[in-house]
Amino acid sequence: MHRPTATMKLTDEQLRRAAGLGVAGNFAGHLEQAGEAADFIDVRSEANRPKGVFPFYLPGDAAAVPGRLRVQPVSPDAIRPPADASANLQIEPELALWCTLTYNANGRVSGVAPEAFGAFNDCSWRNPAASKISDKKNWGPASQGMASDQLFPLDDFSAAGPLGHFRLASFLRRDGVLHPYGEDAPVAGYGTLYGDLLGWLADRLQHQRDGGPLEDVGAMLDAAGRPTHALIAIGATRYLSFGETTFLRPGDESVVAVYDGREADADTLRGALDEPDWAGAPWVSLLRQHVLKPGISPAAAEQTR
Repeated sequence: MHRPTATMKLTDEQLRRAAGLGVAGNFAGHLEQAGEAADFIDVRSEANRPKGVFPFYLPGDAAAVPGRLRVQPVSPDAIRPPADASANLQIEPELALWCTLTYNANGRVSGVAPEAFGAFNDCSWRNPAASKISDKKNWGPASQGMASDQLFPLDDFSAAGPLGHFRLASFLRRDGVLHPYGEDAPVAGYGTLYGDLLGWLADRLQHQRDGGPLEDVGAMLDAAGRPTHALIAIGATRYLSFGETTFLRPGDESVVAVYDGREADADTLRGALDEPDWAGAPWVSLLRQHVLKPGISPAAAEQTR
């Protein structure tokens, strides 16, 4: 089998024109660890299926797109916390898919086709005042992260393809010490994946409606001008005890890695990351983000748009 290398890159313009979407509840146990399971108590979903889709960015003009989603939040190297001194941020290590979207005559998504994959940090603000998932994801530039210059091309999104050999790991470097943050997990551990995931996404983007923590994302995509591409983060893995109880602070470094288990194991990856300047290898999509000083508040950002 051909072994892909992390050679594909996305430009800032590609990210600006594409929608940013996330999948909630696609890895067993994560919502409970994140304290968000109760938010979905009234959300109906099939057994072993994710809870829903949420937006974290929508391209488009001010009239069509909610203000909180207009700023492209994905950074390849930084996290800028909100100004709120009480804001607790956690890394959410995820696999992200770069996808083409197609639409039906009613303006609803009819198909999702992955073209590449890589490491993503769906960094989340554990904000008790948030009513929607998207409120916890985009508070301005550098809210989330993507290894946008180290993606793996994807020409076979099936159990027989290369993704079955990949793993997802995350770390937090604090005061020079590297701490494992989430489980080193196989990509195959996602509850819904491959063709099942693509069918589920198309169904939710056609039929999901506003309610509880979820929104009518299909209608939002239509209002945003039906973007032809989307960056879709397919769900966060489970935390280790350190990650479950440790929030980000300025000076930290967040690390998310999607790596080929045929080329390296967990010890190899950890050993490489012990070198603070390690920039990666062809077998890994590596996202390293430095946590900056807090930025302006979402309310202030909204007033300046």
